[in-house]
Amino acid sequence: MYIIALCDDEAADLRKTEQMLSAYGEKHPEADFMVECFENADELLHMIKEKNYMPDLIFMDIYMPGKMGIEAARELRHMGNEGRIVFLTTSKEHALEAFDVDAAQYLVKPISEKRLFPILDKFLKDVDGERRKYLLLRIEGRISRVALKDMVYCEAQGKIQCLHLADGTQCLLRLTMTETYEMLSKYQEFVRVGVAYIVNLEHVESLNARELLMDNGKKIYLPRGSYRPLREKYFEYYCEEEGE
Repeated sequence: MYIIALCDDEAADLRKTEQMLSAYGEKHPEADFMVECFENADELLHMIKEKNYMPDLIFMDIYMPGKMGIEAARELRHMGNEGRIVFLTTSKEHALEAFDVDAAQYLVKPISEKRLFPILDKFLKDVDGERRKYLLLRIEGRISRVALKDMVYCEAQGKIQCLHLADGTQCLLRLTMTETYEMLSKYQEFVRVGVAYIVNLEHVESLNARELLMDNGKKIYLPRGSYRPLREKYFEYYCEEEGE
């Protein structure tokens, strides 16, 4: 599911954009959109700050009473929000400022399906590629986007799993080891080692019959009988990587 936020103080424009998104969804059933409408920037910022709301795509009017769209976008970026922003406006006056906040697009009203649909096409293509590189995880009560390449290994601690990241951060996941592995096993670089560990082969420094050495210095001792199948997965992964 893709979460889309519409932020516009003009009710008619808000409805029109929502209707066009609905029309796009009918033509592209694979695009599972959940659309939320906001009549001002403060409402949107509150949802993101306080409610763990994480839109993948934000359509935001620039000219709104109170907080302007560009100002709201700067706040979003300072908060670490990386959602794509498409500005909707009646003037090109703020076009350069839009790109200062890494806006995906700048559309001058009135907006038509002919101009909106290609943006949605590109969004779906880009996000699909990105979602293969990131996971959304609930960490300490907040939804966080974690890059797969930054995950070094995961260690079981009862019903809680401790995810170790490349920068030394440790994140506690309220999942069982089975649930965690089901989430990670779709990515070839993650393999299970015994009952207590899931490791990212990208971060394996060396491997022998007794232990794995991770590139953060962690040694993981191998259970009996696990070396041969693990070695095969290790070489299979790196042979594929080199061949790509």
